[in-house]
Amino acid sequence: MSIPNIIIFASGGGSNAKAIHRYSIETGRYHVAAIVTNKATAGVVDFANTNNIPVHIISTADLDSTEFINQLKAYNPDLIVLAGFLKKITLPLIQAFENRIINIHPSLLPKYGGHGMYGKYVHEAVVAAKESITGITIHYVNEFY
Repeated sequence: MSIPNIIIFASGGGSNAKAIHRYSIETGRYHVAAIVTNKATAGVVDFANTNNIPVHIISTADLDSTEFINQLKAYNPDLIVLAGFLKKITLPLIQAFENRIINIHPSLLPKYGGHGMYGKYVHEAVVAAKESITGITIHYVNEFY
């Protein structure tokens, strides 16, 4: 039986991508087949290259291009994980991988979601609000943003 393939989308340093990859190595429960980013200078690019993970640097327009979607399909992904990816996923991509795209958000939604609420900015907002409880939300991505 083959292990599941995942593709990670990230826009920054890749701390979540690193943790996801490390767990895949430690457990063998899945394989990180590729990393996708929208920033050529993102730290996740160096991480992918260092760990021999194929990396795709894309533009926003690529998100709904048939060519890009076919490139992703070639990896036969069981799951796409948005781990700090800061672009809205387009309907063609959602439809191509229906019920196979999840997002990791660093707050308990609906609090601290939306424009500008990512990474350290979420954590700073939670601390400033003196929240007594915090956590993450992992949810399926669909056409309802």
